[in-house]
Amino acid sequence: MNKTVHTDTAPAAIGPYSQAVVAGDLVFTSGQIPIDPATNTVEAQGIEAQTHQVMRNLGEVLKAAGSGYDRAVKTTCFLADIADFAAFNAVYAQYFTSNPARSCVAVKALPKGVLVEVEVVATVNP
Repeated sequence: MNKTVHTDTAPAAIGPYSQAVVAGDLVFTSGQIPIDPATNTVEAQGIEAQTHQVMRNLGEVLKAAGSGYDRAVKTTCFLADIADFAAFNAVYAQYFTSNPARSCVAVKALPKGVLVEVEVVATVNP
């Protein structure tokens, strides 16, 4: 049976989806964008600041699911501009120190005009 994950310490879903779903021993997060959960707005400017906010949001969702960055198996990263790749990587590497498998692509546009979105598949505590 799947378990829906919700935490008030990360942004609420902005559509008909969950922050994450636990299925068996895996958690699948929805993509997180740099919305500040305290204000429900995008306040961070620039790729570094937006990436830090995304990582904080992901950390809270993973924590609520009984997981964490160190348990990540796979991430999928979306950038509005591939020119931000190096700056994004510098911040990403501070959080995902176990080097999970990853895909990173540039997309035409992201919700709310943000620069970055990241989703994670991770193991959960038994």
